[in-house]
Amino acid sequence: MKQQIATTFLASHAASSDISDWKGTTITDFQEDVRSKTNDSISEKWFYTYIKNDTEKLPRVDMLNLLSVYVGYDNWNDFKQKQAEIEVEIEIEAKTVKPSRKLMWFFISLPLILLGLYSIYPKENTFSFCFIDADQRASIRNISLDIIVLRTEESPLYFKTDSLGCFSYATSESELKFVVKSPYHKTDTIVRHINSNHHKTVQLQTDDYALMLLYYANGNTKDWKKRREQLQELIADNAQIYRAFKKNIGIEIYTKKEFINLLTIPTSSLKKMQILDKVYENNKIVKLKFMIQ
Repeated sequence: MKQQIATTFLASHAASSDISDWKGTTITDFQEDVRSKTNDSISEKWFYTYIKNDTEKLPRVDMLNLLSVYVGYDNWNDFKQKQAEIEVEIEIEAKTVKPSRKLMWFFISLPLILLGLYSIYPKENTFSFCFIDADQRASIRNISLDIIVLRTEESPLYFKTDSLGCFSYATSESELKFVVKSPYHKTDTIVRHINSNHHKTVQLQTDDYALMLLYYANGNTKDWKKRREQLQELIADNAQIYRAFKKNIGIEIYTKKEFINLLTIPTSSLKKMQILDKVYENNKIVKLKFMIQ
């Protein structure tokens, strides 16, 4: 990875080919190059910890994903998979010699051996996806999305997207089915086959109701009466409304009237409201869970 980072940077900058020799303005130029190619950044402290010094501990996976994108891969899993393939090819080339008569039988039977091994050990397929807001046409990075992998005759698996708004999953199955949930996007079920996995982006439709609630929490207090009327139409009369607290210290239950009062009485805390979950029936919110950070 360090070699490929240096190669990528040296394609447009003059510096030592040994990345551990970089310092001063070279590190600053490298930080800017990373920012321009990934829309993300690394700190100088991180560079000295993991690049300038030898450490057995790997960086966090979000930083590995970031650097993998910088050198031209989808993410860290994609980088590792491609490197493994290259290493196998190099090893095969290094061992390629003209076979002797004693080894001819082995090469003749090799296809049958490989076929037998393939039937015993199924091929592992890696599915990778990054999620895009369909309205803004931008990666969804500001919030973590919930991913529920649905498996045949087995319990589902639960994941979250990384700091780049992406998700990877390795399986022996050739098809992947999963549910993606977001506080501000519509829940969707995605089915992809490994042969069509070149479409590695998934667009999510904006949940207008959730965004409306967020708008009301941060909206113009001058339209107080109009906002209350709109909220009356948006929320069902018997809606179940729950406020969660940090560190799981409890749940507070709100009536529809109490929740509308909360949204229409201006306080600074409302700007930190986060919608955790919601359920609709007949175009009205019947269940809502939220938190004020």
